[in-house]
Amino acid sequence: MKIVVSGYYGSKNGGDEAMLASMLEVLREEFSALDVTVISLNPEYTRRRHHVDAVPRSDIVPIIKKIREADLLISGGGSLLQNVTSGRSLYYYLAIILIAIFFGRHVMLYAQGIGPVRGTLARKLMNLIVNRVDLITVRDRGSLEELERLNITRPKIFCTADPVLAIKPVPLTFGQEILSKHFTSRDGKFVGVAVRHWSGWDNFSRALADALDRLVDVLDVKIVFVPMKFPEDITAAKETAALMKSIPAVLDEEFTTREILSLVGCMDVLIGVRLHALIFAGVMNVPMVGVSYDPKIERFLDSIGERPLGNMSDVTAQKIFDATLSKLAEHKNSRDDTLLKDLGELARMNAKLAVELAQS
Repeated sequence: MKIVVSGYYGSKNGGDEAMLASMLEVLREEFSALDVTVISLNPEYTRRRHHVDAVPRSDIVPIIKKIREADLLISGGGSLLQNVTSGRSLYYYLAIILIAIFFGRHVMLYAQGIGPVRGTLARKLMNLIVNRVDLITVRDRGSLEELERLNITRPKIFCTADPVLAIKPVPLTFGQEILSKHFTSRDGKFVGVAVRHWSGWDNFSRALADALDRLVDVLDVKIVFVPMKFPEDITAAKETAALMKSIPAVLDEEFTTREILSLVGCMDVLIGVRLHALIFAGVMNVPMVGVSYDPKIERFLDSIGERPLGNMSDVTAQKIFDATLSKLAEHKNSRDDTLLKDLGELARMNAKLAVELAQS
């Protein structure tokens, strides 16, 4: 069975690479004889990291050739069909879908985060093209509501969960080995931090630096900045660390999905702006403190019974300090992870539906 996967892959974003890794893992569990081609910003990187074929996302000829030969085009996961973070990417992903429809290929939107979609033309094109795909799974109820607002009703639609929630927890040994390069002792509490630049960054970085210093003063915690996107998140981490009186560990390497999962698993609390850092905390059963920069953060936290502290423009040091202190009082293994287990099963359903569609 031949599948082409379209998404924001090859950018060295830990969240996107984790989505692809988890998609491939569960798809191969459902159907071992898969021939997968990924449309990638960096085909060589994608081939090496995920052991799949890959074609450049800017080269339309091989993309068309691979789609014509495929049984199924998967568009996802992630927030591909929105025009808030990028005005052009929405049209790119719709064009890839349109190519598959033109050649009569099956098309599935796989655990996508839909919207926001703004502007008359963008909304009309979404309605026109997405109503012609075969199957849609979305990762949260907010995306389901966005499809309703766009009047997309013709395909079969299921509300499932983010693909990464299907990934299996990993041993802590990978993370412990990485941390041993920065800390001589594993005693005490570890607070992981996953940040990114966005609107409100100046306020957030100052508030975060203040809160982290207070945590070090009060509890002598160890602060670890974990990069999800390489190297951009390292820059953001260093900017925050420069505002601190204490000295945190800023991890400045590119890590695999398993290494980041393991690192997050070694934390006692994860403070996250990055969606997939928070999802990794859920997978590894680590208490989390989320700050929103996009509706997808709020949607995920809501799905597990949590709420964001605020957004990057208005969150305060006091809120970050109080919330982290409260989470540090939790015991990892005593947390009720029923909701996360349910979401993991829903995430695995994406692959079952994809294989059924490709074989139909």
